[in-house]
Amino acid sequence: MAFSELLDQVGGLGRFQVLQMVALVVPIMWLTTQSMMENFSAAVPSHRCWVPLLDNSTAQAGVPGALGPKDLLTVSIPPGPNHEPHRCRRFRQPQWQLLDPNGTATNWSEAATEPCVDGWVYDRSTFTSTIVAKWDLVCDSHALKPMAQSIYLSGILVGAAVFGQVSDRFGRRLVLTWNYLQMAVSGTAAAFAPTFPVYCLFRFLVALAVAGVMMNTCTLLMEWTSTRARALVMTLNSLGFSFGQVLMATVAYGVRDWALLQLVVSAPFFLCFAYSWWLAESARWLLIKGKLEQGLRELQKVAAINGKRAAEDTLTAEALLSAMREELSASQAPASPAALLCTPGLGLRTCVSTLCWFAFGFTFYGLALDLQALGSDIFLLQVLIGVVDIPAKIGTLLLLNRLGRRSTQVASLVLAGLCVLANMLVPHELGALRSSLAVLGLGGLGAAFTCISIYTGELFPTVLRMTAVGLGQMAARAGAILGPLVRLLGAHGRSLPLLVYGAVPVLSGLAALLLPETQSLPLPDTVQDVQNQAVMKATHSPPGRTVLKSTHF
Repeated sequence: MAFSELLDQVGGLGRFQVLQMVALVVPIMWLTTQSMMENFSAAVPSHRCWVPLLDNSTAQAGVPGALGPKDLLTVSIPPGPNHEPHRCRRFRQPQWQLLDPNGTATNWSEAATEPCVDGWVYDRSTFTSTIVAKWDLVCDSHALKPMAQSIYLSGILVGAAVFGQVSDRFGRRLVLTWNYLQMAVSGTAAAFAPTFPVYCLFRFLVALAVAGVMMNTCTLLMEWTSTRARALVMTLNSLGFSFGQVLMATVAYGVRDWALLQLVVSAPFFLCFAYSWWLAESARWLLIKGKLEQGLRELQKVAAINGKRAAEDTLTAEALLSAMREELSASQAPASPAALLCTPGLGLRTCVSTLCWFAFGFTFYGLALDLQALGSDIFLLQVLIGVVDIPAKIGTLLLLNRLGRRSTQVASLVLAGLCVLANMLVPHELGALRSSLAVLGLGGLGAAFTCISIYTGELFPTVLRMTAVGLGQMAARAGAILGPLVRLLGAHGRSLPLLVYGAVPVLSGLAALLLPETQSLPLPDTVQDVQNQAVMKATHSPPGRTVLKSTHF
């Protein structure tokens, strides 16, 4: 635990941490736009089949002048399910009899229609261009739009699996720098994709980098911040996602072309790549890996920025070696990913924290999909999602410092789940009440995300921290992919999807009661540190509880 004392000497909350916070959280805001962009770039505009009478000037020349566009639409396009012009079929020949005031609207047969063999005409009043209009992802190809989102989410899942272990091996800052570059290049390339499969490929590469940025940002902030300020710093990091939601709506409102929007949200990462070389590598990770000289340089740099001249002068390789002797000795034992499940004291933590990550991703996407069905303006809806998140996460900061990590984690997940379950009892006619419960549930999930981001970093040692965070991110993205599929249960009962969406966070929240409290504890550096914490808790626990704590935690 000696690194906590070293960090206090060089400054655990000073000018360096403020600069680092700004440098790392601003990219998080832009990263959120990458994840939410397809709400706008893949919006489905109103559309109909291309027909000669309306869209071909030569054919229009033979039309009687008394007929207006509405009449031509009536004889060219059959009515759809909502009595509006059908989006996916047209008449083979104009049905002039439909203009007869004595006729009926049903005076035609299905055999007289055909698919949109000549393409579609799109309403461009809201968006000048979307990927749906560019590649005709409508009618028989409508499933390709959600496929693009699934490919993106799968990329985050794979990125969490890859970059968690890569960061534990090669360092946080190096991998973060690469992720910034990969996101900038892949995102820019996606704007110029000639075909839909190529677009999906570049979006997949963007998603890989998104996972790496989220994990390494979280870990760098946590490993360079003192214990007393850790909750504050991680809450500010989490708020970056909330402000990113608002930023997304603002940018999309001003940029209505999907390719230009893709460029606008990707280009800032070239700047992030450029200044990321200034960022300090985690001294905690460097020392645990035995890189004393590099760790010493980083600590001295931080001491200079924070104005700790005395610490800058007293920090030497010999002093570090003496202070970190126990940690360095313990870190010589190999710490493989399998240790998360096989090591006594870590297995239960891994399973429960992963379950909490899964519940967040699973239910968040379920609720978000329900909110889209409200029919609100998508720009306003995007803003509201971010605005609701802000007070929820600020409230989480207060709860984390007063109630602790475990109680806050349990309360946030259970509250979100109960809000969803309560909607099962609300009639569909009471739309305002259902919307309010859904928004309250989203607030609970925002609090749960903030808490689990902090909690996971505190539960696991430095040598396995990124691997554990990566596993949690994988679980969240797996939940995000599976969540929308639960809506298919609606065919068997309208309330079944709500039952599943609500039960998962409630059960996960109750499972979090099995985790140990980590409030005010220094970050563990090695597996031995985790086990020592368990022994200390067992020693100071009341009689009758010692065996339980030492066995599980």
